[in-house]
Amino acid sequence: MIARFNSRVLVRTLALGGMAMALSACSLFSSSKEIKPAPLETITPSLQARVAWEARVDSVKFPLSITAVNDRFVVGGSDGVISALSAKDGTTLWRAEIGKGLSAGVGSDGRFAAAVTRENELVVTEGDKILWRKALTTPVVTAPFVAGERVFVLTLDRAVLAFDAADGRRLWELRRPGEPLTLQQAGVIGAYQNTLLVGQGARLAGIDPNRGLLMWEATVSNPRGTNEVERLADLVAPMGRDKDVFCARAFQSAVACINADRGNSIWSRNVGGTQGVGTDATLVVGGDASDRLTAWATRTGDVVWTADQFQNRKLSAPLVTDKSVIVGDSEGYVHFLSRDKGQTIQRLSTDSSGIAAAPVQLGDTVLIATRGGRLFALRQD
Repeated sequence: MIARFNSRVLVRTLALGGMAMALSACSLFSSSKEIKPAPLETITPSLQARVAWEARVDSVKFPLSITAVNDRFVVGGSDGVISALSAKDGTTLWRAEIGKGLSAGVGSDGRFAAAVTRENELVVTEGDKILWRKALTTPVVTAPFVAGERVFVLTLDRAVLAFDAADGRRLWELRRPGEPLTLQQAGVIGAYQNTLLVGQGARLAGIDPNRGLLMWEATVSNPRGTNEVERLADLVAPMGRDKDVFCARAFQSAVACINADRGNSIWSRNVGGTQGVGTDATLVVGGDASDRLTAWATRTGDVVWTADQFQNRKLSAPLVTDKSVIVGDSEGYVHFLSRDKGQTIQRLSTDSSGIAAAPVQLGDTVLIATRGGRLFALRQD
């Protein structure tokens, strides 16, 4: 049985005569001229927001996912140290030294935590105790998903692996034929009731977590293009959720919401963009390739508002809260937008290294991580 759970870069591998070629987002979108970010607008703050506490990890040079579970945030740094921090005051509850840099992480169910090292080892801990290590044959850039005393891993070639969290036994492996080009950016993996949800190309798949069998799949995008690069449309993290509705972005292609009970698409909108989306019962928010933000109605897909004040600021994926929409940028600013119109109602500065991951909320605390390894716990009053 898989636990009921609230769910959570750009490179693909192209087979050439037995070799694998990687394409990065930077290589696909690089330009000889650096595009300047939009200047910060002058605002009159109408929301009170403050830093409740700060903490540190090593620099973040990998696709970090922050897990919010129970009363804590579980995070990792480039040095291979993962830790659990109290959401209340930032106290370190436990700290585990994996001993090697990370390529993906961190996933946790509150008891077990999992990450993948740069040497492609899956490492699982129980608190500060390392339980086991397992060498993987294919690179991983998506944080492992931990639920139901199992660890689920999505590899770069879209294979899904399941391990027993306690002893590392491989329980099953699901490999499916697909396009030769795959995306090296954190993908989508999560759960709804007793169904494992995994991004498989431009589709969201529902998988039986006990046997690794495909139960259903729903299309997020129908990619079109004259070549494999133009048809690149893997689902990218984070995936948003409201009850039985999960919303995701297909890379540079579309945003859609899926009913996980029925395994079918509720709506889909063609829109570019490379980052995942934020979702609650009312809004789905995501940015396009130029960092123009759009909010859609969660149940209908109707456009609620658009916001273009952050163009080319290299935004993180958004977080939708009950008081605002929160997004970070590459200069380390955290922007708070009004839910009804998308206007900037507050701005806080972290550090100049830039925001490294999508903001994550637990209770009234929102955690922000910078590439320099600083963690800022924000509260909206």
